[in-house]
Amino acid sequence: MATIARLKILVTGGGGFLGSAICKQLAAAGHSLRTLSRNRHPALDALGVEQRLGDIAGLDNVLEASKGVEAIVHCAAKMAPWGPLEEFYETNVRGTDNVLAACELNEIGRLVFTSSPSVVQNGTDQEGITESTPYAQPFMNAYAHTKALAEQRVLAANGPQMATVVRRPQIVWGPDDPTFLPLVLAKARAGKLRFIGKTPKKIDTVYVDNAAEAHVLALDRLAPGSAVAGKTYFISQGEPVFNEDLINGWLNAGGFPPETRRLPEAPMRFLANAFEGIYGTLRIQKTPPLTRFVVDRLSTALWFDISAARRDLGYAPRVSMAEGMARVAQQLTRERLHKRETG
Repeated sequence: MATIARLKILVTGGGGFLGSAICKQLAAAGHSLRTLSRNRHPALDALGVEQRLGDIAGLDNVLEASKGVEAIVHCAAKMAPWGPLEEFYETNVRGTDNVLAACELNEIGRLVFTSSPSVVQNGTDQEGITESTPYAQPFMNAYAHTKALAEQRVLAANGPQMATVVRRPQIVWGPDDPTFLPLVLAKARAGKLRFIGKTPKKIDTVYVDNAAEAHVLALDRLAPGSAVAGKTYFISQGEPVFNEDLINGWLNAGGFPPETRRLPEAPMRFLANAFEGIYGTLRIQKTPPLTRFVVDRLSTALWFDISAARRDLGYAPRVSMAEGMARVAQQLTRERLHKRETG
């Protein structure tokens, strides 16, 4: 764990999966914390976190929440595999613009921004790539597009008065994961889970506590002119796994048999494009049954060279894949036992 001078820190999206893990680590280190989220979170109350409620798309909300703080960790975002660009823009770009404005107006000197490797995801195998990899053209979805716009703004704001750094954690998972794990288990439960493509592909992920510590380490080293200021870092376990091994590990933890069935890649890409076109034309609000982003995640390799994070941040994943899986299995087992006991 990093050892940094005690600060007053604002964490946007502090009640989310990654945000709450960051708050837990920062609180344990003795920092004074405030969060800005849409809803109140009892777990943050238990940590002694001051909670402010509001939408980061509102400048007044961000200005008020950031008064008197010395650093901001900006995690709040709209994340989904598909949706109208304007909805993602409002939160991911306008919200980030508001955070940057608040840093300037309230004279806040440190900003750690949570982005996503999806900004470089281009529909092909990407193996051992570094931070020099260019942005995807075109972007896979509105989420990736708006996260790229936001991180460009954050990097451009780095300077003598304010130091900024961008983190790109890949597939953050662990107990209480609200995104990837529930989706996989729900598909398995409905009998709709399949792999795509002829062969398994290696992907990177990051256990939630490791992703949180990477943010704390960045904050520790961040100052105007420091080695990490104005830079971007991929964050992962540093041990790529086959997508089938990851998903079957989650299935085993959830009490499901392994999945072996596969679907051909080309027809799935055609269907994803067709679904997105139809849903977009008809302005259907819900996510299509299949998206390009999901097909890409299941059919292409995506893993990183994280030597920059190791070198500059001293990042070394403390929780291994095996330990993370064991923790997830323990949680899911407790949940199943509780369901049986309560009928």
